[in-house]
Amino acid sequence: MEPSSIHIIRDEHTALAAMLRSLGMMVDRGPGAHPQNYFEVLRTMLFYIDEFPERLHHPKETELLFPKVAERVPETAELIAQLDREHALGESNVRALQHLLLAWELLGESRREAFAAAAKRFLGFYLEHMRLEETVILPAALKVLTAEDWKEIDAAFETNCDPLTGQYPRDPMYEQLFTRIVNHAPAPIGLGED
Repeated sequence: MEPSSIHIIRDEHTALAAMLRSLGMMVDRGPGAHPQNYFEVLRTMLFYIDEFPERLHHPKETELLFPKVAERVPETAELIAQLDREHALGESNVRALQHLLLAWELLGESRREAFAAAAKRFLGFYLEHMRLEETVILPAALKVLTAEDWKEIDAAFETNCDPLTGQYPRDPMYEQLFTRIVNHAPAPIGLGED
């Protein structure tokens, strides 16, 4: 039986990938006839990425999972160092996107391409980052970590409770955030069409 943290990591990656793909679809579609809603949803999606994966998911990988894997599977150390560097840049990357989005919203179409290009790079980077974790790091972890290791890692990840995975009830503090995303973002993350 796989450790619960492996399921949580995969569920969180799936939710984030859906969010990223929806964000990409919105960038491709543009604001259309509802620019206020459009920009609000994109801001909300970027806030989610900053709030959940960057603050809850990545620190647990960096502090608990990665060091144990790097220690026991030395050939993963270089990749883990790369993933850790990417985690360290995550918040600043999201903030840069938020800034570019605000510039587009406030200063107009002349700023659209800068945001769209940066968003596409960010999506590609993030999807590749998760792919490497799932295809290299998690399989290595499953081979070498002990039951005691997993007990600590599982306990940490079980506190995440990301509601976009569909596995947990929504935290009342974030209810409005998730309602906005689900009601206005396009599928696969939401019900909206804008």
